[in-house]
Amino acid sequence: MLRFLLRRTLGSIVILVLLTVVAFLLFFGMPRDPALLMCGKTCTPDALENIHRTLGIDKSIPEQFWIFLQGLVMGRDDFAQGPCPAPCFGYSYHTNEQVWSTLMDRLPLTVSLALGATVVFLFVGLGTGMLAAWRRGTLVDKSFTAGSMVLSSMQIYFLGPLALAVLVYQTHLFDEPRYTELTADPVAWFTGLIIPWVVLSTIFAAQYTRMARSSMIEQLQEEHIRTARAKGMSRRYVFFRYAWRGSLIPIVTILGIDLSSMLGGAIITEYTFGLPGLGHLAVESVQFSDLPLLLGVMLFAAAVILLCNIVVDAAYAFIDPRVRLS
Repeated sequence: MLRFLLRRTLGSIVILVLLTVVAFLLFFGMPRDPALLMCGKTCTPDALENIHRTLGIDKSIPEQFWIFLQGLVMGRDDFAQGPCPAPCFGYSYHTNEQVWSTLMDRLPLTVSLALGATVVFLFVGLGTGMLAAWRRGTLVDKSFTAGSMVLSSMQIYFLGPLALAVLVYQTHLFDEPRYTELTADPVAWFTGLIIPWVVLSTIFAAQYTRMARSSMIEQLQEEHIRTARAKGMSRRYVFFRYAWRGSLIPIVTILGIDLSSMLGGAIITEYTFGLPGLGHLAVESVQFSDLPLLLGVMLFAAAVILLCNIVVDAAYAFIDPRVRLS
């Protein structure tokens, strides 16, 4: 088990390094001069040269990349804005702040949004999916299946404004979504994220309903389930004791991908509700052509996805004893 995790971790590090090389070449190897973005309309050749020297882009691309890697590991002290401790992604072109500090400032909101929505769609999606499998062929099954098909066709940019218009501006049942730190005011933190949680989890809940139903039905047809029934075990006992555990394998696989994607930034949800998380930050970095910030967001999201994949692979052995890691 430990050797497997070590091998997966080393493989993820190699992938992350290769992704860093490709992303750096795409961003900083472009023919467009990033110094022009900071120089303004009244730019002079001397001012442009000073910005080149300040940003370190007066060197060759391989030298810039080597300095960038050193900054990620050991930090850098050659910026005009001051020292940049590791992991150093540099300073934002737009705000002139450290990229890593900006990421950490936006991370709590994205984590709150992603984990809260995950709890909602797992509770609703797995609950309705297993109930549909339990009552297969009945009106309950058909209703849940039809409802999940309708909801899965919805989009966040449609449900978000609709929820705001109905629940906030017309009925005044909820306040406008906003983020409050959990440690500062837990009640305001909860009430401010209810609508984003529900909207973000709606589509996922519909998908997990269908996934849990099909996976559970497949498990109920396995030989060990039929053997348990033949031994006289009740349908309820077999369903909750054996079948549900085996049905979690495909669900956990997709959950790892979905959760890591949301932790990397729920872009549409954050932008729809004006929540300043990592997704909103990614949009801002594109709008302002802020290359260090965009590179930092992308590499951070990639690292989160790789880490979640390792956790998912490790979870297989605990969920299904038939899985053997060698």
